[in-house]
Amino acid sequence: MRRVVVTLLSRRSYSSSTEIPSLYSFLQPSIFALKKPTQSQETIKPISQGTSNSVSQEQKSNLELTLQKSLFDSNTDEAWKSFKTLTKCSSFPSKPLTNSLIAHLSSLSDTHSLKRAYASVVFVLEKNPYLLEYQTVETLLDSMRKANTSAPAFALVKNMFKNRFFMPFEMWGHVLIDICRKNGSFSAFLGVFNECCRVVFDERVDFLKPDLVACNAALEYYCHEAESVVDAEKVIETMTVLGVRPNDKTFGLLAYLYAVKGMNEKVIELENVMSKLGISNRMVYIHNLICGYLKLGDFELVSSTILRGLKEGDEQGINQETCSEVVKGFSQKGNYKDLANLIIKSQKLEPSSVPVERSFGNGVISACISLGLLEKAHGILAEMNAQAASIGLGIYVPILNEYCKEQRTAEAAQLVTEICSLGLQLDVRTYDALIESSMSCQDFQSAFSLFRDMRESRTQDLRGSYLTIVTGLTEHHRPELMAAFLDEIVSDPRIEVGTHDWNSIIHAFCKAGRLEDAKRTFRRMIFLQFEPNEQTYLSLINGYVTVEKYFSVLMLWNDIKRKISSDGERRFKLDSGLADAFLYALVKGGFFDAVMQVVEKSQEMKIFVNKWRYKQAFMETHKKLRVSKLRKRNFRKTEALIAFKNWAGLST
Repeated sequence: MRRVVVTLLSRRSYSSSTEIPSLYSFLQPSIFALKKPTQSQETIKPISQGTSNSVSQEQKSNLELTLQKSLFDSNTDEAWKSFKTLTKCSSFPSKPLTNSLIAHLSSLSDTHSLKRAYASVVFVLEKNPYLLEYQTVETLLDSMRKANTSAPAFALVKNMFKNRFFMPFEMWGHVLIDICRKNGSFSAFLGVFNECCRVVFDERVDFLKPDLVACNAALEYYCHEAESVVDAEKVIETMTVLGVRPNDKTFGLLAYLYAVKGMNEKVIELENVMSKLGISNRMVYIHNLICGYLKLGDFELVSSTILRGLKEGDEQGINQETCSEVVKGFSQKGNYKDLANLIIKSQKLEPSSVPVERSFGNGVISACISLGLLEKAHGILAEMNAQAASIGLGIYVPILNEYCKEQRTAEAAQLVTEICSLGLQLDVRTYDALIESSMSCQDFQSAFSLFRDMRESRTQDLRGSYLTIVTGLTEHHRPELMAAFLDEIVSDPRIEVGTHDWNSIIHAFCKAGRLEDAKRTFRRMIFLQFEPNEQTYLSLINGYVTVEKYFSVLMLWNDIKRKISSDGERRFKLDSGLADAFLYALVKGGFFDAVMQVVEKSQEMKIFVNKWRYKQAFMETHKKLRVSKLRKRNFRKTEALIAFKNWAGLST
C-alpha cells in the first residue's frame, strides 16, 4: 500500500533551472511594493554569487564589529551595508550575527526590511545553510504570514527543499496553511505538501511528516475547489501511510464532496467509518453534507438530512452557519414554501428541552434577517400561518428583534398581539426592548398596545417597561397621554403607582399653561386616594402665579391648613419652599389674612422666611394701597394688612 501511495506523489525535486528565474520575481514593486520609497533605498537583487577580493581577518573583524554595533543601535541601513560588504567578499558574519541580522530585519514592519531578510536567507541557504538557525527562518516566515506575502513565503520554503535545509514541519507548515486560508485557496500548498510527503517516504525524514491540519488543508482543496474524488481519496491513502488519524473535519470534507457528486453510497460508508472510529461530534459532518446537497440542488436530500439529524438528536449539527447556507440555497431557487414546510416538520421532531434560540426555525428566521431578507422571513411566517401550522415562539422572536432594531414599532406591536392570541408568552426582556424602541421614536400607541399585551400575558415584572413609558411621556411633554395611561393601569397590583407619578402629570400641565387639565388631574388623584404632597401643591401654585390666578392659590392654602392640626399632629409637612411659594402668591393676590396664617405656621414649624422678597412683592403690586381707605370697607382685611406691614417692616 505504501508503494502505491508514494507513486501518486511527485518525486521531482525543485530544480534550479525552473525555480531560480522566478525566485526573486516577488521583489518587483508590482508584487512586493514598498510603502515609502526613499532615495537611499537600493534595488534589491540576489546578493552576488561571484568571487570578489577577499578581506583580511582584521577587516572581517571590523565589519562584524560594525554590524554588531549597528544592530545594537537599530541602525538597519548600516547593518545591511556591513553584511553586503562581507558577502561580496565571499565571507560571512558569524552564525550568531547572521541570525541576529535576519531576525532584526524580520521584526521590522516595513516591506523593504522584509525583502532584505528574505534575500539574506536565500543567499545563506544557497551558500552556507549551516549558518541558519531554525528559529530564525521560523521568525521570517511568521513575519511573512502577518504581512500576508504568499509568493515569498512559498518561494522560501521551496528554496529550503532545493538546498536540503529540512526543518520540522510544525515550524513552517502551518504558516503556509494560514496564508492560503487567508487568501481563499490551498492550491499553492499542494506542491509543498506533495514534496514534503516525498521526502518523508523516500528519505525517511520523519520530522517533515505533515500533520492532520496539513492533510485536511490538501483535502479541502480537492473537495471544495477541485471537487476531485480521485485526488481526495489519494490524500486519504497518504494519511493512512503517514499514520495520521482523520478527525471530524476530514469526514466533513469528504461528505461535502460525495454530496456534491451525488454519491450517496459513499456517504453511508463514511457514516459507518465514523461510528467505528468513535467520532461522536457530527456538527462539521452534517454541516458539510447539507452544504454539498445544497450545491447539488437536491433540496429533498437537504430536508431529509436536516430532519434525520433532528430525529437522531443531532440538532447541534444544524447551527446558525448551517441555517444561513440553507436559506441561501432555498432563496436562490425561490423555495420559501418548501422552507416553511421544513420548519413545520422540524418543530414536530425537536424535543421541548431545546431552547428557543437553538431551534431550527429560529435559526432559519435569524439567517434570513442577517442576510437582509426580513420580508422573506415574514413571508415564511405567513406561509406557516396559511397552513394553520403550530408556530413556535422561536419563529417570532428574531422578526420582533429586527422590527425593534429598525424601529418598525407598529408592525412589532401587531405581531406581539398575534403572538399573544396564540397563547405564546414573550419574555420581559423582549417586551422591554420593544417598548423602549416605541418610546424612542414617539410611537406611543404602539408602546401602550405592547404594555397592554404584556399585562394580559400575566407577566409579573412590569416595572421596567412602566418606567420607560412614564419617563418617555414626561420627556416628550405628553401629560394627557400619561394621565390616560395611569388611569388604565392604576388598579393593577403589579404596578406601584405613586404620588410622584401624578405630580409629573400635574407639573407638565402647569408648565404648559393647561391649568384646567392640571386641576382635573389633581381631583382625579385625590379621588383615587393618592395623597398630594409638597411637590403637588408647589406645581399648582407656580402654575396659578404664572396666569395670576391668586384666588386659586388661596383655595389651595385653605385645603392645606386643614391638614395641619392645631394639636401638633401634622398630616402634612409645610417646608420652606412651599411656604415661600404660598407667601409670594398670596401677597401678590392681596390675601393678607392668609399671608399671616402662613407666617404663623412657618414660625410654629421654625421655617426661615425671607421678608425682603415679600416686601418687594407688596411694593410691586400694592404700592398705592392705603390703610385708611381699606378700613372704611373691611375692618378684618385692614387688620390683616396692618399685621403684614408690621411683620414685613413696611410701617411708616
